[in-house]
Amino acid sequence: MKSAAVVNFAPEKGSVEIREIPMPTFGDDDILLEVANVGVCGSDLHQWTSDHSWPVNYPVVLGHEFGGHIVEFGKAVVGWKAGDRVVSETAAVIDANNPMCRTGLYNLDPTRKGFGYGVNGAMTRYVRVPARCLHRVPDNLAFEQACLTEPCCVAFNSVAQNTRLKPGDRVIVLGPGTIGILCAAVAKLCGADVAIVGLEADKHRLATAKQYGCDVIIGDATSWARERDGLGADCIIDAAGVSATLKIALELVRPNGQITKVGWGPQPIGFSLDPLVQKNVTLQGSFSHNWPTWERVIALLATGKLDVKPIIGGVWPITEWHEAFEKMHKGEVIKSVLKPV
Repeated sequence: MKSAAVVNFAPEKGSVEIREIPMPTFGDDDILLEVANVGVCGSDLHQWTSDHSWPVNYPVVLGHEFGGHIVEFGKAVVGWKAGDRVVSETAAVIDANNPMCRTGLYNLDPTRKGFGYGVNGAMTRYVRVPARCLHRVPDNLAFEQACLTEPCCVAFNSVAQNTRLKPGDRVIVLGPGTIGILCAAVAKLCGADVAIVGLEADKHRLATAKQYGCDVIIGDATSWARERDGLGADCIIDAAGVSATLKIALELVRPNGQITKVGWGPQPIGFSLDPLVQKNVTLQGSFSHNWPTWERVIALLATGKLDVKPIIGGVWPITEWHEAFEKMHKGEVIKSVLKPV
């Protein structure tokens, strides 16, 4: 049996198309998952436009934000059965003997390969997934929302785990994309006062961020940052997809404050980091997530404490991937979701 798949087939710009691929084979420790929904990530767009900064194993099926039902599983898999509702983590290939994996931080394994760039992802009907990647999805959580567990985990890991937030902290989020808005939502859950910053072209995205109780700012956030005592914001979450926003973060953060950088930007920064030293600022990178984060985020989604419905701009069949990609790329929607056919 063959299924339609969204395939990134070469490094050149625009090298994405629908191809028919066979049902994947799977090993003793794997499951075969029938995909219900798969989210379109900014990294999928970056591979489509060829401005990404990570290695890709071409050709590869895109898609790493996904959930669905178990169809079959290998003989070594225990604890799962056909029909179980699940979502999958992204660390498709890891080295179990790597020191990072041994401490549970397999997301930081340097040899890690993820779905959608290292191995075939989920923008198709069936995907092979290691059983260790699976998490159960409660019946009350629709797959259109459950498939966005992964970006929620990126936000939760960066804000609730890698950033030392306290209730009442003033937090500025740079970049009102999916990750930026979810970071702002998690910061609100942590009890912070939150502003999210974008450009004039981001007005409708900022309107969505406002639904999460955030202040929204177009352009310069200096006055908001200095509103309390004139020194700056306690924390800046840099969720923009360019390197230059780190300079803005250094200007807005207070002395002895913190900056968490979660957005990727391949460009050279081209400015001095002296303010980092002068202000005694903590600069924290944040990448991916691991098992405890997924369990916590699924609980937040299932109870409605973290609601992703406001960011979903529509659901498209996989054969209409181009429209879904274009609408995200142009900023017409925050998050596109695909459904296999």
